[in-house]
Formats: sequence, structure tokens, C-alpha cells
Amino acid sequence: MALDIEEQYEKIYRYCFYRLQDREQAEDVTQETFLRWLASDTYRDTGQVLQYLYTIARNLCADEFRRPHHRPLTEDVPSGEADPILSAALRVELDKLDLEDRELVLLRYVNKVPVGVLCKLYGQSRFSLYRRSKHILKTLQNALE
Repeated sequence: MALDIEEQYEKIYRYCFYRLQDREQAEDVTQETFLRWLASDTYRDTGQVLQYLYTIARNLCADEFRRPHHRPLTEDVPSGEADPILSAALRVELDKLDLEDRELVLLRYVNKVPVGVLCKLYGQSRFSLYRRSKHILKTLQNALE
């Protein structure tokens, strides 16, 4: 699998920032994610690069979040949203979802992680993941109407 490192770096950073809500911590965790990926020969040639990168990032974010120096949200999540009112309303509704559902929305619709990778990451079938995604989107749509 040909991997565009710069594109994946930005996506992993966005994921880490979403999880940690701190720019410096997200930068550190993203860098550590790629250092660990580059240091590992085991998974690089298996065709599961994205799954491996997100697994490393998820575990490092969990470790970082458990540390006592974690700070609350102090800045906006980097995004390309043009309408600030819609963005604010969407953020409120996303905050009402549980953490794993918010993470799924970020990975699937913002970072555009393939469904096959998400299925392996969450240990779910394609059907189950599609059904879950559809339910989350319907919940958000109903709340924003």
C-alpha cells in the first residue's frame, strides 16, 4: 500500500487533537505515533498500515489522557468549516454523543478512513459499522433540524 506520509500525518494529528484537545500534546503524540510505526518492521508490509497507525495513536492518546497534566479544551479544533453557527451547533450535538461514536464520525467522515480499516479497528462487521454510522448521522441530523 502506497502511503502518503504527509496526508496521513495531518489526519493522525487531527485525530490526536480531537482526542486530547491540546495542540502541543497532539503534536507530540502524532510524532511518537510515526516514530513507533517507522521503528516497527512487523506491520509495515502487511497492508494494515492505517489500522496500525490509528491503533498506535489511540493507545498513545489514552496514555497521554491519563496523565495528570491533561488540560481542558482551550482552542478550536482545526477544521475547514465555513459557517461558524452550523459548526457551533454541530459541536454541541457531537459533544452529546459518546466518545467512541464521536471518534467514529471523525475517522470516517473527516479523516476518510476506509470502512475496512475501521471494521478491524473496532472489531465490527461492515454491516454493523454501516448501521452504527447511519444511526449516528440520523441522530445528528434530527438534532440539527
